[in-house]
Amino acid sequence: MLRILFSPRVVALHLLAVGALVACVFLGRWQLGVFEDSGRPQAAVDPAPVSVTTLAQAGRHLDGEAIGRKVTAEGTFDATRQLLVAGRDDGLWILTALDLGDGTSIPVVRGWIPSASDPATAVPEGRVTVSGRLQASEPTDSVQRVREVPAGQVQTVSSAELINMWRGGKLRDGYVVATAQSPAPAVAAEPVPVAPPTASGVLTWRNLAYAAQWWIFGLFAVFMWWHFVRDAVRSGTAGRDSGSGSGPEPEPDPDPDPDPDHNAGAERAPEAGTGSPDGSPSRPAAV
Repeated sequence: MLRILFSPRVVALHLLAVGALVACVFLGRWQLGVFEDSGRPQAAVDPAPVSVTTLAQAGRHLDGEAIGRKVTAEGTFDATRQLLVAGRDDGLWILTALDLGDGTSIPVVRGWIPSASDPATAVPEGRVTVSGRLQASEPTDSVQRVREVPAGQVQTVSSAELINMWRGGKLRDGYVVATAQSPAPAVAAEPVPVAPPTASGVLTWRNLAYAAQWWIFGLFAVFMWWHFVRDAVRSGTAGRDSGSGSGPEPEPDPDPDPDPDHNAGAERAPEAGTGSPDGSPSRPAAV
């Protein structure tokens, strides 16, 4: 049997089956990876900057499509309306209201500082132009809140919370994470990284079906390998059994006859009137 399994023809069949199985497994995993990647958020188109007043309209909630968009805002920072946002990467955010000159303002995260005594907390004077990305208001339960925070600090950038804390003028929904400011401040805080807008992924079920098909092909290749190997073993065994003998043995004579002449004479019956077998004259039968 081993000679059959390791014959050149069967070895080639082994290699073909292994190659087909490996290819099917690899292609199936590739299609599965494409399916998984399709469900992840994808980078959306990042349009050119627009005025913050266009996206964050006064008296209206921020639209979901506006989150992460590049915006510009012109106005003056209000030193009386500045807070520090605690618990931000072992530091704090500087949050200052930017008066837009139309009776409204919008919160601006000017940057990150390691401690509340950092000189970057000084509010810039004069009219400035801020470039950054627009973000949605944070829910008050988005962080693990502590009982008390120092005066002048908050734990979330919540529009609802800021409206109650900052009096004077309307506050637009959301906030801007500054990436640049003109003119630049004397002491700048470290910019807060912010991700560009993303689009929710859509699962491509077709790729999952392709993955299943490749794995089914792999199982079919294993079945065909087993089928052909089994036939090869059966054929080789049958051929070996048929070639082991020289032919059928002759059947023995059921009644061997060592003396055919003697039997032939014994089987002949005596003729009437010729006498008995021992040579004496035969007698007529009685009537």
